[in-house]
Amino acid sequence: MTVRLLFFSVLRDITGTDEITWAIEPGADVTKLLHALYERWPALREWDSSLLVAMDQTYVKRTQPLHENCEVAVMPPVQGG
Repeated sequence: MTVRLLFFSVLRDITGTDEITWAIEPGADVTKLLHALYERWPALREWDSSLLVAMDQTYVKRTQPLHENCEVAVMPPVQGG
């Protein structure tokens, strides 16, 4: 299955990209995706406890199953100011 990943702010700096297509096994959920991302970019793991994840422009829990061609946005905490 293929998903479209979007990275924002400091996460874009860590990954070196703002968008990438990612192949993952069918039936995977957000948690499985994040763990795969941590393997590719270990520095992302430092943000694990505060990451926000949205799928198809809606915030989701980590137990949310992914679906073919979904858009997954991975964001650091929102900061005001």
